[in-house]
Amino acid sequence: MNDAPLVIRAYRESDLPELRRITVESFGSVALEQMLEHKFGIWNGRDWKSRKADHIDDDVVACPEGCFVAEREGEILGYITVRIDHRNAKGRIPNLAVVEAARGLGLGRRLIQHALDFMKDAGMKLAQIETMASNAIGQHLYPSCGFEEVGRQVHYAMKL
Repeated sequence: MNDAPLVIRAYRESDLPELRRITVESFGSVALEQMLEHKFGIWNGRDWKSRKADHIDDDVVACPEGCFVAEREGEILGYITVRIDHRNAKGRIPNLAVVEAARGLGLGRRLIQHALDFMKDAGMKLAQIETMASNAIGQHLYPSCGFEEVGRQVHYAMKL
């Protein structure tokens, strides 16, 4: 990577196609959507990549002010999305992705800190993030950022 400064900025609507691409590139074998497809095949004419990328569409509609993009010289290297629950003063990070070439540089950590600062400024009292058991990066990164494991969830599915 070059030495140009990395900036974390607010999401812009024009970012969406690139965020969708990064999502598909980054999640791969740790995406529940891919696990569902592996088990049950493609349904409704849409593969796991389309379904996972749709999650980003949902995030930017639900809380566009909580979506942040990391870029260097106009190139998007990663992003994070936040959902805010004002009634319960809880923020949640549904999606975080960093392009492969920028992994290991602390960018995920910087994006998480940016999201946490956003949550604090919004008056949230609790921050939540989750990951699949197969996501070794998340299993390491999230506790190192101060998150504590509070429970595990098992996903079940069946064809209808």
